Amino acid sequence: MTSETYVGGHLDGYLPDDDTLLAARGRAGELGCAALAPSAGSALCFLATSLCARAVVEIGTGTGVSGLYLLRGMAADGVLTSIDIEPEYHRTARKTFLEAGYPQGRTRLIMGRALDVLPRLTTGGYDLVFVDAALVEYPGYHSLGVDLLRPGGVIAFHGVLAPRSEATRRDPGALAARELARAVREDERLVPSVLPVGHGLLVAAVRS
Repeated sequence: MTSETYVGGHLDGYLPDDDTLLAARGRAGELGCAALAPSAGSALCFLATSLCARAVVEIGTGTGVSGLYLLRGMAADGVLTSIDIEPEYHRTARKTFLEAGYPQGRTRLIMGRALDVLPRLTTGGYDLVFVDAALVEYPGYHSLGVDLLRPGGVIAFHGVLAPRSEATRRDPGALAARELARAVREDERLVPSVLPVGHGLLVAAVRS
């Protein structure tokens, strides 16, 4: 029996989207931006809640879908720092967050290349780092992201189980995903696992 059969249907239908998330997904479609699946989003909300997260870094803002899941799991005074290079994504995500009732003080949107921004953030100052961006840059986000986490903090990479044809298994993104998986598994600072939600979440907690 599969997990989907056990819960009575498709995993993405177990916790359906509300109107705010549906609107954000609609904007993502208009901008050609892939939005996080509900199953992966609920996993993020769960992680943020479990960690009592007050400080979260998101790499890849999109239209605010993943950020909304994170905010809903964070502490009431928590701040989400979200990094993206596309100004249109930031404008759209800001609209999503305000529509959901989150004041501007709950989010910090930084425009720029994440590999340049992350070294400027506070070492050991964050509870959770979520990555949903270009796969080719994932190995770099591993080394920089772990440095941002407190003991017990979690880093999560989305897209590690995305379907790939034989023709794409050797493309740079696929190679980077495999390099990341090896690096996280061999990193003695981390306790890793893979969650089969969305296109796959590779998660790892920093040892206390």
